[in-house]
Amino acid sequence: MSTGQMSGAEAGTAFPPGLPAADPLQRLALTEPEFEARLRVSLARAEKLLQATAHDAPDPRVAALTGHLAATGGKRLRPLLVLLGAEFGDPWADGIAEAATITELVHIASLHHDDVMDGAATRHGVPSVHARWGERAAVLGGNWLFARAARLAAGLGPAAVHLHAEAAGRLIGGQLRELAGPAPDENPVTHYFRVAAGKTAALLAMALGIGAVQAGAPATAVAALTDCGEQLGIAFQIADDLLDLRAPAEVTGKKRGNDLLAGVQSLPVLLARESTDPADAELRALLDAGPVPAADVPRALELFEHSRALAETEAVMHDRLERARAALAPLPDLPAQRGALLALCDYVALRTS
Repeated sequence: MSTGQMSGAEAGTAFPPGLPAADPLQRLALTEPEFEARLRVSLARAEKLLQATAHDAPDPRVAALTGHLAATGGKRLRPLLVLLGAEFGDPWADGIAEAATITELVHIASLHHDDVMDGAATRHGVPSVHARWGERAAVLGGNWLFARAARLAAGLGPAAVHLHAEAAGRLIGGQLRELAGPAPDENPVTHYFRVAAGKTAALLAMALGIGAVQAGAPATAVAALTDCGEQLGIAFQIADDLLDLRAPAEVTGKKRGNDLLAGVQSLPVLLARESTDPADAELRALLDAGPVPAADVPRALELFEHSRALAETEAVMHDRLERARAALAPLPDLPAQRGALLALCDYVALRTS
């Protein structure tokens, strides 16, 4: 397994049952006990299936790798979106837990690949998969998780297979587009949004959509939820960009300024590089040189705090959140369910403040 051979102790690591440590429902400010209880039961079912599936590799040494990020918890935003989408049909329909698991498996697989591409040493506050087992093992582990998600989708039928294949294709396409960089005639900010639409928005749109489809929701509700997920996903990516520049490692699980160190062309970086303000000259010089050296990251973070780029980035994020809220207009009049989706929009905004 390349760097960091898996020991017997690692191979035998038990995975946690039930909900992850960070309760996803805390973000929703739920007021209907029956609705909350239903979400908790469904989340626990999905979590149990996720852990069993992620750790189901035939070789226990491989299972330690493929289950590594699943066992650390995480926000579980995507399974939660599946369950919220299912609320606009029959939330107890068969296959809801499987649909929620599919979205999280695809997400975790993408993290394997993202951390290799970004050179991230940690994820969720623990060593990243590639830092612990090596890049080749991390990529292959991510591929295995993609395959497991496809296998679950096949058990749900053609609609789930189509949604999974489309989202996985968009996600990998976004990663490839990011790796290739903007085309010679392409605006870097336009390229950024195309990458974000693939890497982040595609899976959030799929999560709400597959939950609604699996629950038998009306086509109008499926379309509205999918559109909401698309806009929420773009906003979520922008929020992650802001968190990299503002939040300490204990909040994000990654070192502050890691994107600068890796040379990631985040939205605030692109907007700072486009700035014509003389006060941004030093920051532009640091960013234009490529990945910011570790010794210069603290200075770059300080300069960002005095740059208009952060305020401009926040304005774009809030615009996308407004679009997500507006997309909910055609949904049936279910106040608790609509309120939960609106609370998620608020959560994305609040986590950057």
